[in-house]
Amino acid sequence: MLPAFLATILFSFSAITGRRLSGFISGTQSNLARLIFAALVLGTFSHLVGLGISGPAFPFLFLSGCVGFGIGDLSMFQAYPRIGARRTIVLIQCLAAPFGGIIEWLWLHHAPTPAQAAFGAIILAGVGIAMMPSKKEAQPAHGLTAGILFGTFSAFCQGSGAVISRKAYEVAAAAGHPFHTVTNGINAAFQRILGGILISTLFLGYLRLAHKPASNRQNDWRRGSKWVIANSMAGPALGVSCYQWALMSKQTSVVLPIVATTPLVVMPLAHYLEGDRITWRTVLGGILAVAGVIGLTLAR
Repeated sequence: MLPAFLATILFSFSAITGRRLSGFISGTQSNLARLIFAALVLGTFSHLVGLGISGPAFPFLFLSGCVGFGIGDLSMFQAYPRIGARRTIVLIQCLAAPFGGIIEWLWLHHAPTPAQAAFGAIILAGVGIAMMPSKKEAQPAHGLTAGILFGTFSAFCQGSGAVISRKAYEVAAAAGHPFHTVTNGINAAFQRILGGILISTLFLGYLRLAHKPASNRQNDWRRGSKWVIANSMAGPALGVSCYQWALMSKQTSVVLPIVATTPLVVMPLAHYLEGDRITWRTVLGGILAVAGVIGLTLAR
């Protein structure tokens, strides 16, 4: 469980730095920039110590990156302006785990135990309670249906990407090259991130060819570059390495509910660093989610 907890903490810092980054560079370009920087860091390590772009798991990990990193993130960014960041996060975090669990059960025949499924549901319920917007918050004026569809599809891609990674590890183990260490996690993150870069580059190229602006404002690369580096290291580099490390030993239905608590970890950080308000519902949902995580850790 340690890799999943580390991934959650790192993804939380990635969310905070990503919020700062969004103030200087547009989403499409900053996403590609952070992926490229992370790929340089991970690739250097992977080619020196790991497998680089070789090994029997590479095709599946690359595909996992295309689906989860690439298509999933693009769909998420389409949901943000339509239903808001908080609703998008709730939708994706609460649906990715059941999608992943069902896909893994149907494809790889790994079903969670009743106790694991129950505690996973408790975690997701806690996240939903804590993150759901209040009635006082502005409701989407238009694009609600499209936003829900984009968010749901993003959750499906996130869950599918995790299961494809699990398949990659099964293929590697069958070939006599099992993945089980943090070094393997870094190598898997590198191979997976290449797929995300491909999809992000193709989408940015489409915007250029279609003469559609990636943003309506001027990018400030001088001030935003340090946040690109910080976000790259916390999320795509170290966070995803721990995430892949977690998937090597635990099922998707166990790892994803724990990672789904990332927004709850973000809240105290955002309160301390940026003055965001924490409500009683946030505390209640957080307690419920933490109880679920403890139960899931002990469940068999």
